[in-house]
Amino acid sequence: MRKRNHTVTIRMNEKEYALLQQKIKASGQTQQAVILAAIENVDLMSAEVKEELNVLNQRLGEINRLLRGATTNINQIAHHMNAGGFYPRADVLNSLSENISGYRKECETIWQSIRQLISGQIPMGQ
Repeated sequence: MRKRNHTVTIRMNEKEYALLQQKIKASGQTQQAVILAAIENVDLMSAEVKEELNVLNQRLGEINRLLRGATTNINQIAHHMNAGGFYPRADVLNSLSENISGYRKECETIWQSIRQLISGQIPMGQ
């Protein structure tokens, strides 16, 4: 048997403690065994990964804002067209379409980066 020389004390509120006791009872193991098994099997996100996900989240928020603006423009064009008084030029529609396509590609790139970060396939900073 290995020697355990370190004691760790943690504080819990009633709800957390009740959840721990429920897990212990359900497992049929000791409190120590449950906690040790939990820390052996957990994968925590590093601070770098968390920061990278925050940056990606901010980028997605900015793209979302730009998409809302583009869709507002499209909605205004549709209202004018339905009223019968305005038909947009092809270059305006092409510009809107290019903007939306660009935003979609950026979202796809960010989404792929998030998936790779979560699965641990790419190192940070790439």
